[in-house]
Amino acid sequence: MTAVRKLYILLCGYEIIRKSACLREASRAQLLAVPICAYLLETDCGFVVFDTGLDPASLADHDQARRTYVNDLFPAPPIVLPEHRLEAQLAAIGVPLEAVGDVILSHTHSDHTGGLKLFAKARVWIQKLEHEAAFSEAGRAASNFQDIAGSVHWQIRDGDWELMPGIEVLFTRGHRPGHQSACVTLPSGAKKILVGDVADLIENFDHETLGSSMDDAAAMQSLLRLKRLAAAPGCELVPLHDPAFVQTARLAPEYYD
Repeated sequence: MTAVRKLYILLCGYEIIRKSACLREASRAQLLAVPICAYLLETDCGFVVFDTGLDPASLADHDQARRTYVNDLFPAPPIVLPEHRLEAQLAAIGVPLEAVGDVILSHTHSDHTGGLKLFAKARVWIQKLEHEAAFSEAGRAASNFQDIAGSVHWQIRDGDWELMPGIEVLFTRGHRPGHQSACVTLPSGAKKILVGDVADLIENFDHETLGSSMDDAAAMQSLLRLKRLAAAPGCELVPLHDPAFVQTARLAPEYYD
């Protein structure tokens, strides 16, 4: 049984990144425009969002955007067009922002937390280790949601947990101390694994090769765990940053059911 009715993939912009930051065996000279995705789940219990994309306001000042986002791995600022805005996509589906009751954060990097401020009434689900890292001295210096942190309705979990039937959240640390992914069961019985940043590309899973990680041993364990789950009949990995996958995926307002 599942409480999930529909899964929408929301394309929220692009990041320009060296492929070697996604797949360590790749050449530094290769660049990718990788999608920034978020996900909307329509359920019997209301609407759930998994990750919230990048805040477009952080790109308004070109010089500040370059200071914030450009570094050795990211040679140019992200791109978020009007059609990528999270609120515009939800409106096109007919979902008011206040109808979203739950937000699951895979982790607290800025391309996953940028739309948090849109969901002021929602419960925001986060791993205990990720919450601690985000509000450490280093985390506070790096985070872009400190201006709203006091108003966020944090729901802290430790390890694997279930939001409702059909939404199983998996503790997949490695990329971040408290990274989490989600296994979503659709009405058809198919399962979609929302990878988050366990790995950016399907190539990572095919070659069992890491990209960005704070803990390589944990990251590889998480990658292999998701790969094993995806080997079951009717189960598919849904990579958040894979530019090839997003070209063939059903993007909102289309959906999976």
